[in-house]
Amino acid sequence: MRLVSGRPDDGGVTAAEDQTARGISDSPSLPRITVLLMAVATGLAVANLYYCQPLLEVIGSSLHISAGSVGTLVTLTQVGYALGLLFVLPLGDLLERRGLIVGMSFASVIALVATATAQNASWLFVASVAVGVLSVLAQVLVPLAASLAAPEERGTIVGTVMSGLLLGILLARTVAGLLAEVGGWRAVYVVAAVLMFVLTFALRRGLPRSEPTVSASYGALLASVGRLVRTEPVLRRRMLYGAVTFAQFSVLWTALTGLLSGPPYHYSELVIGLFGLVGAAGAFAAQIAGRLADRGHATALSVAFGVLLVVSWAATAFGRHDLLPLIVGIVLLDFGVQGMQVTNQSQIYTLAGDARARVNSVYMTAYFVGGALGSWVATRVASAYGWSGVCWLGGGLAVVLVVIVTGGEWSLRRQLAAVNR
Repeated sequence: MRLVSGRPDDGGVTAAEDQTARGISDSPSLPRITVLLMAVATGLAVANLYYCQPLLEVIGSSLHISAGSVGTLVTLTQVGYALGLLFVLPLGDLLERRGLIVGMSFASVIALVATATAQNASWLFVASVAVGVLSVLAQVLVPLAASLAAPEERGTIVGTVMSGLLLGILLARTVAGLLAEVGGWRAVYVVAAVLMFVLTFALRRGLPRSEPTVSASYGALLASVGRLVRTEPVLRRRMLYGAVTFAQFSVLWTALTGLLSGPPYHYSELVIGLFGLVGAAGAFAAQIAGRLADRGHATALSVAFGVLLVVSWAATAFGRHDLLPLIVGIVLLDFGVQGMQVTNQSQIYTLAGDARARVNSVYMTAYFVGGALGSWVATRVASAYGWSGVCWLGGGLAVVLVVIVTGGEWSLRRQLAAVNR
């Protein structure tokens, strides 16, 4: 394998040669039905990661798990997801990807059934780790979409698939709350298992084969991930942008429940879950960012989305006692987060055509770590300083993002200008 930039890595064919051999570069535009299938699949896969969050109290009561211990369910699911990002996602470069995706989808069915039938805490926690690991299926699909797309439409297609992922994240809580109201918490996982079972067959029939891009041992594959980070400055910058961006997303959604459940709102869990519908408006940013990134406006987009995040926190700060600015802030923040995410991915997928799964692995690991840290800090800031402290935290991160994006992109332009001279 060699990077697109021409630097040698593990030996083998180049990304361009690999694409030519598989007919990708000369293929017609990816059919819309295939793009839609990928978007739906990413949404359903990542939703499995979030169903548990509004169900903790009822799960704890059902299985006689203490309030302090049942929160471990969320942590273990996220730990599973992190393990999947690090150790499963790189397999997208080593294995035939349709087979990998179909296999992970079917394994998700088994993990969800195991969760739905859990009889004690140990059983539930093990099943939750498996659900988290297999939710990485969503991140296997995104680089596949980038690989199958023609270069001139890559950003647009990635944006469409990422819209499905964001909707899955935001709507999972709402859907879980509604289903639990009707049939209990186990019904949530039964329905999820049925959906993944149907999706497994749809993916088997609807996805084209996509051959491996490298021939190496699994150990060598993992070792090459570190080399990608060392040799690709654009990847390092976009990892940082992504981490700071997703930290803000986590700060908002971690602290929002406490705000809406207390005075002056006193909303029920069901109403709080419906706020995911408000955030879903940000999915439209993916389409816009994808199209503009395809036209070469990634730098301007990065700065613009960073500024939009600053504005979103200013609006959200007024939401302590007024619902309208709170809703405006949520919409703007989700719009900025999703737009920055698609812009970042449109850039990193141009770096290493034969290593897109590994590029996505390290990028999403940084993204996930940023989100986890944001959630951890937000909990403590909200407890000590209330909603105003949360908004100062989020706004400060947004300002930091604008500064590092502006400085990073300016530095990149200077480096490119020096090389061209």
